[in-house]
Amino acid sequence: MTRVVWDQTGARRYETGVDHGVLYIPNGSGVYNTGFAWNGLTTVTESPTGAEANPQYADNIKYANLVSAEDFGATIEAFTYPPEFEQCEGFVTPQPGLTVSQQARKMFGLSYRTLIGNDVDGIDHGYKLHLVYGCLAAPSEKGRATINESPELVQFSWEVTTSPVAVTDLKPTAKLTLDSTLVDADALADLEDFLYGTVGTDPSLPLPDAVLALFAGTVTEVTPTAPTYNASTDIVTIPAVTGVVYSVNGVVTAAGAYGPITANVVVTAAPSAGYKFPAIGVDEWLITFA
Repeated sequence: MTRVVWDQTGARRYETGVDHGVLYIPNGSGVYNTGFAWNGLTTVTESPTGAEANPQYADNIKYANLVSAEDFGATIEAFTYPPEFEQCEGFVTPQPGLTVSQQARKMFGLSYRTLIGNDVDGIDHGYKLHLVYGCLAAPSEKGRATINESPELVQFSWEVTTSPVAVTDLKPTAKLTLDSTLVDADALADLEDFLYGTVGTDPSLPLPDAVLALFAGTVTEVTPTAPTYNASTDIVTIPAVTGVVYSVNGVVTAAGAYGPITANVVVTAAPSAGYKFPAIGVDEWLITFA
């Protein structure tokens, strides 16, 4: 053991800022396979609740101290938002430029980055990636003010609640955090390829089990095989590839014959837990109905 020393050079760490926001819309099977850049993100205020002590008494003493379940919530503030977020606000656009509000709100996922600084490197020391699952935005106020001698941008704000997702051998969670100064750099680069996309691969938000597998060094690279289409029978054949999950129009579909189709369909591929796709490749195919 050594004596505690305070404020050593390089040990005065701090966090600041928020950037690299990405919105993820899940498909019909709950896979966050489509991501969109969130420009104008100004604040993400994390607001966990629960985990409150509930003392139990017996024999005139405190017999046990039960703790309530913990929940994760947040407040998102931004100057703007991706058009795809409108469905998460309960907006439907039946015609271009025409929006109908008070509709069903779609769940979403979110990733964002905060910077880690210290007394040596400043804010270039590192960063943290925050991955949030099962988000649902509540209705919120939007203040509109006249332009005057001190004009300000409209600041949008959303209160967000979450529904935890499963994690093998751990309790369900709605949030993962990764510290770039501590995790494996190669695994982090692979995760960012998922989060931000690559040439030929759409951005996606891996579920916790897939993230844990990535940093456990147990990820296998697999290349998805393209589906085939028989124009004479209108049957689409979904390949059987270990580590690849195929979806047709956003719905996970088993390998084998699909159809007959009566209109164009989009087949997408996503890696299952423990697998990843090459940085350059194709994971989406438009099947044109003949």
